[in-house]
Amino acid sequence: MRLGRLLAIVAVAAMVLLLLLVATRAITLAREVAALPAAWQWAIGVLVVAGLTAIGAAAWWLWRPARPRPSRVVPDRPALQARIEALESGGAAASGARAELAELDRRREGGQVHVAVFGDISMGKSSLVRALVPGAEAATGVAGGTTRDIRLHQGQRDGIAWMLADVPGNREAGGEAFEASASEEALRAHAVIYVCTAELTRTQASDVVWLASFGKPMVVALNKADERDAGELKLVLGRLRAQVRDSADAVVPTIAGGTEVFVRSLPDGRSERVERTRLPDTRELARALDRLLGRGAQALEPAREKAVFAALDARLAASEAAAREAQAARIVARFARRAVVGAMAAVAPGSDLVIQGVIATGMVRALADLYGVNASQVQVDDFLRQARLTLRSGSSIVLAVAGNALKAFPGLGTLGGGLLHAFAYALIFDSMGKALSASLAERHALDHDDANERLKAWLADSNGERVKALAAMAAEALRESAGPGGSVRPG
Repeated sequence: MRLGRLLAIVAVAAMVLLLLLVATRAITLAREVAALPAAWQWAIGVLVVAGLTAIGAAAWWLWRPARPRPSRVVPDRPALQARIEALESGGAAASGARAELAELDRRREGGQVHVAVFGDISMGKSSLVRALVPGAEAATGVAGGTTRDIRLHQGQRDGIAWMLADVPGNREAGGEAFEASASEEALRAHAVIYVCTAELTRTQASDVVWLASFGKPMVVALNKADERDAGELKLVLGRLRAQVRDSADAVVPTIAGGTEVFVRSLPDGRSERVERTRLPDTRELARALDRLLGRGAQALEPAREKAVFAALDARLAASEAAAREAQAARIVARFARRAVVGAMAAVAPGSDLVIQGVIATGMVRALADLYGVNASQVQVDDFLRQARLTLRSGSSIVLAVAGNALKAFPGLGTLGGGLLHAFAYALIFDSMGKALSASLAERHALDHDDANERLKAWLADSNGERVKALAAMAAEALRESAGPGGSVRPG
């Protein structure tokens, strides 16, 4: 205890003495500068300020706090389960989401730390798995895309059970399905090893940022480090660290090992192809993983669960959007059919939507309710008023599309001229409904201008399959409304 106090007193005395010496030297320098001409004083002052600024900038760059990673708003499990139940129970989306939650529970109960080895093809990921987990039988090869499915390899380090996932590589021609499975496995893991062999390309950097947005602990492994000399390796590592500073927890050099092939020249002038084993070196990678994963699976589980929930949220949102789109199409078809039946009372197609006002209002309200948009009657009326102006100016286009479409159905002429008006109203309501659905889905509001711009595009669309289906629907509706003699009954 006394020795410790004595050392502390000596250290304080040394610091005081050092400060006195520095202060004395500073005073002496100030007097010497004051004796110089004014021009020299200004020059020395500028150099001192520049030097202090450079030192401050360097200190800030070295010790500045890292910007927080982008985070996602993640729903809790009950909210996700409620959305799963709201989807069709027998649908693939609901089944897949339930399976994902079951896999989350299974891995939690297993108590193993899951690590995914992720990156582009031909980065040496499978060889790295074999170096980290001796005895692992991961597929390796010189051709890109050797790994075509997810392979799990069990190992142990410092008493912690690991499960290392070797996933398919990204950017393989025609390998989109494999990329999707690799991304899903990366999100299921507690941590990710992102493997590269040089500075990141734009697409690789976007992969790293995407993983970081889920809060995924990550080590970037610069593989094939033995192919560079010490100076080049240091330079590339520095650039990599700058690239992923806000996304990855560490950047380390690695040598995955495996084999290499080269051509050797023989004394007699001949050459031979030689294959030799490259010794792996994953020490720095192992130390970085120890720092990330040393707390064990239980401590890492909340972050992994959050990443899985965030991925499920995105998948469910896509399924919900598709379900709403399908429901919107059914609503539009139902109201377009009603409009066809009511078309017989119209004087000219599209000239006045007042005749179809009740039907049009009903369709707008049904679509707004589907997309959760609270539209007042004033907003609905304003939208329909603007739509009427669009239809009046585009009535010639509507009639042209209708006339051309009906030429493909010469047998429908027995239904008389009413079919032209009926089809025109089918086109009008189908275009209005599709335009409004797309606008509501994107804007989450009843945006008159946006919906009407889309309406103009849909009115001019003469896609063969679309107009064929509308013409058939109009003909069928008119046949059902026709009297015993074949004439159309008044609406």
